[in-house]
Amino acid sequence: MRHEFTVFWRTVLGRAYPRLIGIQREKSWMVFGVFLPLLGIAAYVFIYKALKSPPEFVGFVILGGAMTAYWLNVLWSMATQFYWEKETGNLQLYLIAPTSRMAILMGMALGGIVATTIRATAILLAGIFVFGVQYTVVSWWQLILVFFLTMVALYGLGMIFSSLFLLFGREAWHVSSLLQEPIYLLSGFYFPIKSLGYWVSIGASIVPITLGLDAMRQLLMPATQWGFLSVSVEIAILAALSLIFVFAAHRALLYMENLARREGRLTIRGQ
Repeated sequence: MRHEFTVFWRTVLGRAYPRLIGIQREKSWMVFGVFLPLLGIAAYVFIYKALKSPPEFVGFVILGGAMTAYWLNVLWSMATQFYWEKETGNLQLYLIAPTSRMAILMGMALGGIVATTIRATAILLAGIFVFGVQYTVVSWWQLILVFFLTMVALYGLGMIFSSLFLLFGREAWHVSSLLQEPIYLLSGFYFPIKSLGYWVSIGASIVPITLGLDAMRQLLMPATQWGFLSVSVEIAILAALSLIFVFAAHRALLYMENLARREGRLTIRGQ
């Protein structure tokens, strides 16, 4: 048991290392990844200001834009990872490695979170110093807990997608593109999810970032009346989603691994 635990965490650190080093070696990616997304977010800010919307709506946009970085990291850097490894001929190396596939994906997630957090922080700072957004933290421990549970559930969902996209084969790229814009709408990145109505918001809550973003907005902007559910309820739901998605990801990765060993067709390029 101790040996398996050691191998697991060494795998996590080993897969996180290349992405951390990549940030330093290709600094131009960081520049484009930080400043270009600000242009789209600024467009929403100016729209709300032109419509003379309440000041908290600008805060909604800035916080939503920051959290968008994590969703894109899950969708493009994690969910499609095994598919692209298959296309480059490296998938069989991952499947025969004497370690957990979940550890491999977790390492990729940790490495990607660093670059994503830099981008999210830059967006928040731009909102504070450029657009004059003011955030007031109601409870630090609740804010940290909400963010942690949102990340666990979100990356658990990404691990599930990594198996599904691999099984879809060539359709993985199209599925990734298909999921991007609907999640922007259903998760309320640029507006309060409450405005979609109760039942639509309940359905959208299956995506962890929906409730995580709503809870963070309530904790950072206590004066707003646009919260969907109470923070305590949203924390409980996020905790449940974290357990469900991580367990489902574990089962999906085992199924993918067993299918590869039994039929040997997952590692064949083009299938």
